[in-house]
Amino acid sequence: MIMLRKSLTLLACGVLAGGEPDLRASASVEYQVVHGWPVLPAGRILGQATGVGVDSHDQVFVFHRAGREWTTPFPEEPIAAATVTVFAGDSGEVVGEWGAGLFIMPHGLTIDAQDNVWLTDVGLQQVFKFTPGGELLLTLGTAKEAGRDRSHFNLPTDVAVLPGGDFYVSDGYVNTRVVKFSAAGGFLFQWGTRGTGPGQFRLPHGIALDSAGRVYVADRSNSRVQVFDGKGEYLSEWKGVELGRPYAIAIRAGAAYVVDGGDQPRRPPDRSRAFRLSLAGDIEAEFGRFGNYDGQFRLGHDIAVGADGAVYVADAWGMRVQKFVPQGGQELPEDK
Repeated sequence: MIMLRKSLTLLACGVLAGGEPDLRASASVEYQVVHGWPVLPAGRILGQATGVGVDSHDQVFVFHRAGREWTTPFPEEPIAAATVTVFAGDSGEVVGEWGAGLFIMPHGLTIDAQDNVWLTDVGLQQVFKFTPGGELLLTLGTAKEAGRDRSHFNLPTDVAVLPGGDFYVSDGYVNTRVVKFSAAGGFLFQWGTRGTGPGQFRLPHGIALDSAGRVYVADRSNSRVQVFDGKGEYLSEWKGVELGRPYAIAIRAGAAYVVDGGDQPRRPPDRSRAFRLSLAGDIEAEFGRFGNYDGQFRLGHDIAVGADGAVYVADAWGMRVQKFVPQGGQELPEDK
C-alpha cells in the first residue's frame, strides 16, 4: 500500500531507505471556477446533484434528485419532476430536461463514446442506458429487488463503458463488487469482496476507464483509488491523506480527475476537494474546499471533464454543479 503526502505514486515507483515511498510534489496546474455557470431559471434549484457527464457536443448532463433527499428506507414512488438536466457547456443555459416520473433515488451518470447516457438508481436497484434525448435503450436489474447474482444489484453506483460497448458497473454500497457486462447486457464476470486488501472494496462508488482499458475504482470507504486491468486483476492503488476519500473518478486525455467528498457521517465533512492527477498518480492540481461559496463544495459527489479541459463537479449537499477551467492556456496532457 502506498501512502501519500504531497503527491501520489503507484506501487511500481521506487521507495526510499526504510521502506518509505519516494513521493514528490508535482502540482503545476491551476483551475478557476466559472462564476455564473450554469444559468437556471429564477428560484430553480437542482436538488441533490449526484451525477455529471459531458457529451461530444459539449453538453453537460446532470443527474439530480429534484428536491428529494436520501432517506432510509427509500420512498416507493418515483420523483415527479425531471431528474436529468442538460446544459450548454459554454453558456450554461438549460438546453433540455427529461427523466420525470422515472427514478426513485438518482445516483451515477456516465456518457459513453456514442453519447448514450448511463444512469444508476440506488432506489430502483437498476442500471439504465438512454439516448441523449431520454429514450430508454437498455435496463439491467429488477426494479426494487436487491440481489448479488448475475441479474440483480444492491445499490449500484456508477458505470464505465468501453469503446466497443461492453461496460462495467460498480455495485456498490452492499455488494462491494465490480461487474462486467457485454454491450447487449449479458453478464461476463465480476470481482471484489468486502475488505481492505488489494481487489477488495468497502464502497466502490465511482468507476472509470483509460484508453488502455485499465479500470479505476473510487473505493470510497477505503479512502483510495484502485487500478485494475480489464480482466479485474489488481495493479495498484492511490491512497493517502492528500487524496482523502475519493467519491468519483474521471479519465480524460491521459489524466485522472478525482473528487474527495470528505468523511461521513460527519456533518459537515471535514473537507471536499477536487484533483487532477497524472496516470502515474501524481497530483497536478488541487482545487475547491468545503463551503457554500463559488468554487467550494459541501459534498463533491461526481466529476466529469470536457474535451476542452473544463472540469464539472456535482455537489450533492450543495445542490448544484460547478464548472472549473484550467488557467494560463494550459493544455490537456497527451492521451496514453
